[in-house]
This record gives sequence, C-alpha cells and structure tokens, in this order.
Amino acid sequence: MSDDAATEDALRLAEALVFASATPVTPRALAQLLPEEADVTAVIAALRARFSGRGVELAEVAGGLQFRTAADLAPRLRKVIEQPRRLPRVAMETLAIIAYRQPVTRGEIEEVRGTALSQNTIDALLEAELIAPCGRRESPGRPTLWATTPAFLAKFGLKSLGDLPRRDDLMNDAALFAGASPAPAAPTLPPDEA
Repeated sequence: MSDDAATEDALRLAEALVFASATPVTPRALAQLLPEEADVTAVIAALRARFSGRGVELAEVAGGLQFRTAADLAPRLRKVIEQPRRLPRVAMETLAIIAYRQPVTRGEIEEVRGTALSQNTIDALLEAELIAPCGRRESPGRPTLWATTPAFLAKFGLKSLGDLPRRDDLMNDAALFAGASPAPAAPTLPPDEA
C-alpha cells in the first residue's frame, strides 16, 4: 500500500471511529485503532482540516474528539431540531458551584447558595450524567463529594475544566448584562506618590 493510500485509510478509519462513538474519542483510543506507523497527531490535524468549514467540524471536547455542528449553522438548525429539556435555574446554579469548587459536598453547595438543596436537583444532574459522586469527605458523617463528569465537559463544549470562564470575566459580563459598567481597575499611583 502506498503512503498516500495508507494515510487515506488512516483518515477514513479515524473519521469512522469519531462518527460512530457516542462519547469523545481520545487520541489514545485512536492510536490503538490506527496502524502502528500512523502519526496520530498528523491524522487528527488532517481530519480537522478535511472538515474545516463544513456542516460538521471536528471539535476537541472532554479530552477527546467529537464531530459537532459548525457553530455558524447551529442557530439555524434549532428551528427544526428539538432542543433537549433545559435544566432549571437551581440545577444550573448547583452545577456551576460543583464545576468551580469540586470536589464539593452538598452542605458546601448549600452554604454557597444560602439555601437548602433539594434531592430532586441532585437527581436531575445525576440523571443528565453531568455530575457523579467522587468519594467521601473525611469528616463527621462522611458526606459524599460531588464532581462534574466528562459528559459535563462534552455538553458545554469544554476541553477541560481549565476552559471554564474565570470568575473575573463572569463578574464583568454580569455587570455589562445588568447595564452597569464593569468594575474599574484600581488606580495606580506614580512611585513618588505611593
């Protein structure tokens, strides 16, 4: 088999795997499927280039690769594709607390929210596979620790938790949304006035 034919075969195989997989495909899983001499990084780059500007694009989410609708087409598809049920506000608040503070206990979530947390909220997040228990805190009662899942990363199009918006960015966005101007930067004094 010529080099061009071998490269094309590796690309087709990678495309089929990403397309058929219900979850993001890690480069490691792809390497296990491709011929030993195939350069996984080069195959991913070529596959990304092949689908660039098309109706679906190769996206990096949750530590793996997945085909996603091109961002510019998604709003137009919403007219004909049924949207999944949205999570209630309390569930989104809870999910945000877990994402930013994980691992976190139910008591810690309640402390941040300033109100009790319904078991229905935890159940909804578990059912959506956005959170999962990740152990128990070594304290009286040994409460369950909660963390987000790879499905959380995939649902929100994140490569990793490091891609979450920073708190400062969220505060500035919230201020702009509310009609206020973002918090001004602290004034700096010249060295001789400090």
